[in-house]
Amino acid sequence: MSFAQHCNNIFNQAIRDYHVKDDIETQINNPYEREDIENRLYLKCWIDTVQWHFEDIIRDPHIDPLDALSLKRRIDRSNQDRTDLVEQIDSYFRQRYSDVQVLPDARLNTESPAWAIDRLSILALKIYHMREQAERADASQEHRDKCASKLAVLLEQQSDLSLAIDQLLEDIAAGRKYMKVYRQMKMYNDPSTNPILYKKS
Repeated sequence: MSFAQHCNNIFNQAIRDYHVKDDIETQINNPYEREDIENRLYLKCWIDTVQWHFEDIIRDPHIDPLDALSLKRRIDRSNQDRTDLVEQIDSYFRQRYSDVQVLPDARLNTESPAWAIDRLSILALKIYHMREQAERADASQEHRDKCASKLAVLLEQQSDLSLAIDQLLEDIAAGRKYMKVYRQMKMYNDPSTNPILYKKS
């Protein structure tokens, strides 16, 4: 099994596990050992799944403004957690390929493996929820057909992205491409760089 397919299986597992209760307050029960990459992948998709539902809730036009503000704070924390996890996954790859002899003509990729895997996690969520819409008994046939058409595109996209990730990892392992990871320096989360925050301190 390829690494990307392994990711897809874990992402689907996390999404299914969340939807047993389908509640943003559900506590994660990660089945993998903390030091294993599977643990990080499961946690990554769990966070994405919870945030997916945060984003649904906050778009309720009748939401109480105080509830919306509280939820926005949770979304901000979730985004930071997502970024931190992507960096942890990239650290795994940097360690995994640390002994690779990089070829003189090796090229740099536009994104790191973990950021591509981040997109794969989001795609798994899109596929799950688009399939729900394509099979919705209370929706019109037109709605179901439209969503089935979108689902087909998402599945093709998942296949293509999975292949691209596996090819990237093969190229890194062979020294044909090399990793260069830039940490996400989110200034608005830092009290020392967000002027709204440091001017009040």
